[in-house]
Amino acid sequence: MPNIRRTQHLGLVGILLIAVAFTGLQLTAATGRASPDTKNYLSYALSLSGESRGEAGRRAIAYSCDSGQHASLSPVPWTNRKTVGESEEQCVRRLNDSVAYWTRHGNTSGMTAPFANQRFMAIFEARPGYPLFLVPFVAVFGITWGLWLAGLVVALAGSVCVLLTLRAAGASRRAGLAGQALYLALPTGTVSMNPLSDGLSLALGTAVGLGCVLLLRDRPGKDGGSGALPGPWPVAAAGPRTGAALVAGGLALMFFVRYSQALLLAAALAGVLVLRYRWLRLKQRQFTPVLRAAGLCAGLTVGIYAGAHLLGWPMGEDSAQDLLTHHYQRPDLPNPWPEFFVQEGVFWSAWLRRQAASPILPVLLALSAWAMLRRRSVVLPIALAAGAAGLLNQAGHPNLGQLYGFRLLVFLWLVPALVIPLLLDRPARGASPVPAQPEEVGGGQRDGTVGIAHQVRERT
Repeated sequence: MPNIRRTQHLGLVGILLIAVAFTGLQLTAATGRASPDTKNYLSYALSLSGESRGEAGRRAIAYSCDSGQHASLSPVPWTNRKTVGESEEQCVRRLNDSVAYWTRHGNTSGMTAPFANQRFMAIFEARPGYPLFLVPFVAVFGITWGLWLAGLVVALAGSVCVLLTLRAAGASRRAGLAGQALYLALPTGTVSMNPLSDGLSLALGTAVGLGCVLLLRDRPGKDGGSGALPGPWPVAAAGPRTGAALVAGGLALMFFVRYSQALLLAAALAGVLVLRYRWLRLKQRQFTPVLRAAGLCAGLTVGIYAGAHLLGWPMGEDSAQDLLTHHYQRPDLPNPWPEFFVQEGVFWSAWLRRQAASPILPVLLALSAWAMLRRRSVVLPIALAAGAAGLLNQAGHPNLGQLYGFRLLVFLWLVPALVIPLLLDRPARGASPVPAQPEEVGGGQRDGTVGIAHQVRERT
């Protein structure tokens, strides 16, 4: 027991050290992160806190223009947050004129300030979760530090969920800490810190991934642990019920934060798990946990789609019209899909050229593929589903203005964060390159990545 407690303390120290290092780095840029959409979420949050729509808009404009003066003039379109040569006063005047224009042209209701036409602002009205999350931070710490602290909480929460996912899947302590560090170092950490809904959606997605691992793991070990997390770790004795609660709760919350991403993640998880079920059935192996997780995700997919439809929130065709009509400022196309798919081809050909010129993501994905071939882990289908959800989200918005950014396909970056750390563990003797189901080993559990005997030796 003393050695186990000492190991647990070392693990907690490692988590805290990574969190403190990340926090220190983020203090170098407490502002300058705002994007054009930040003012929409901020005005919504200020309206929820009790301010009038007009005052909320003025404060959101003031923050956005001040943040723009601290932003670098990067050639990356989505991060280039100010017009070259535009002063803060000119920025404020431009946005106030825009608010006055759209107010005169009928945008007189809603929680967000009228920065654009009502149809475009309805996209942000359909994402109340993130503004609601911001309210206590902004109320207590003010706008600048409140948004910064909200981003920090979101980033650290997502990184801890990645660590717990790896540990619940049977990975060692060093692999879990590597996953936490990778999550914060990759664009997943950068996007989480930006004052936009993507970071909170991503953090909730990591909680959903943790829940899926608990569902696929089926049950904790007989000693109350998983074979990887003895003692008081929160997922040590967690079973399918906890996993189902995390999956359903995470996707339900994500529905109110960014429902399109929740729909894509749920659908991708259902699809990957169905394929996993069919493979296990062909191999005549235990498939009940996989079937249960696939059924839950499929049911949640239907529920998310039905909920968005019943609430009248913008759907797929609205997104296509938004892209092709420059935020609904031109007449709708009778049939937007042919032109939309032309834009898909243009975007992805440009995106592939961009990856060839700066191959960081391709290299990490290639390393992840190698890790998948060398390690068996219950986390692999979850990582694949997350990556698919990221690609699908970007495919729904083939905007060349997002070519250099990571925001829309940020879920794809979960693949290296979840998979590459598995290379730090020795493969099980005689391991198959195909992910295996968890097995009972010595009163604990393993997933083919790290055996209990290896972990005991590591702790002693």
